[in-house]
Amino acid sequence: MDRGRAVVIAIGALVALAIIGFFTVLPTWYDRHVNQLVPNPPPPATGAAAALHQRLDVVDLHADPLLWKRNLLKPHSFGHIDLPRLEQGRVALQVFSSVTKTPRGLNYDRNRADSDNITTLAIAQLQPTRTWDSLLQRSLFHAEKLHRFAEKSDGRLRVIRTVQDLDALLADRAAGKTVTGGLLSIEGLHNLEGKFANLARLREAGYRMASPTHFFDNEVSGSVAGLEKGGLTSLGRQVIRDMQRSGMVVDLAHASHATIAEVLQMATRPVIFSHGGVKATCDNNRNLTDDEIRGIAATGGVIGIGFWDAAICDTSVEGVVRAMLHVRDVAGVDHVALGSDWDGAVTTVFDAAHVSALTEGLMRAGLSEEDIAKIMGGNAFRVLRATLPQE
Repeated sequence: MDRGRAVVIAIGALVALAIIGFFTVLPTWYDRHVNQLVPNPPPPATGAAAALHQRLDVVDLHADPLLWKRNLLKPHSFGHIDLPRLEQGRVALQVFSSVTKTPRGLNYDRNRADSDNITTLAIAQLQPTRTWDSLLQRSLFHAEKLHRFAEKSDGRLRVIRTVQDLDALLADRAAGKTVTGGLLSIEGLHNLEGKFANLARLREAGYRMASPTHFFDNEVSGSVAGLEKGGLTSLGRQVIRDMQRSGMVVDLAHASHATIAEVLQMATRPVIFSHGGVKATCDNNRNLTDDEIRGIAATGGVIGIGFWDAAICDTSVEGVVRAMLHVRDVAGVDHVALGSDWDGAVTTVFDAAHVSALTEGLMRAGLSEEDIAKIMGGNAFRVLRATLPQE
């Protein structure tokens, strides 16, 4: 073999290896790299807190595992969520969000809307080609993923669409069945692709919660991290009215402060802030003011406190508890909830299997068992029961 031919073959082999690595190694490596736990995460609860946790039905209002190429029915040594870990942590209901677009250079202050990281991820994961250039199709694919996991779970995972589904889930858990609910949510309604009619398609696919924006302004409203940070557009007002009429939970996470104010004026049902923090304990543009906390509470809604640094400015159990106690002091304990952002390209205090550490932290802070049960899931169940459609 002459030298030139050998060089061509070697280059071809390297290219082939690079392509194989792009499609097989890169997605899992990236998942491992961006979804981590803090060093020396707290252990699960012990003693009285562990006993209390075993009686709880935990609800978490936001997580992003559908973004990743991961079998959620099997245990994993990385990331934050899979069904075995949800079961270990006694998570009765997990909200699964659909992330369809994030800008390059993502930050909490100002992002343009003219770039997208998720396209590369969709191609690298070998998702259906229809998802490569359509944000709507990405969300429809995410819904299909969750439904497939439920179908293959031998009854351990079920998708929640209605109040009756919610009540049946709690009844079955009370009867001793091992079952976890999954509720589909949308992180940013840019997946409507500017068309109001697509909201009905998403609702038919099973989505029961949505935030108007993510990290950039879109056709529905301004983002707290967008360039203009404006309020609702005419399409946005139409969308919010339809969501409240049809039983989709309005989520104000990532919304601009102008959008939050407008939605609160329009609200006819409880609205939520699914994941984040409060300015009083972590002062950044993303987090809620005390007036916004009161406004969400006035609708009957809840604030889901996150478990990562930008939400709480202190990646510890005590940091999560401190933010929760502030919401309690401003608006009452009935408006505090969990909003982990698990698997959302963040480093969190604990994963789903070890969420009992929060139960222990709340007990150490002096909260009653009744109030802990409300925070860990009861408040979220109340809001969902007041918002989801009847069969």
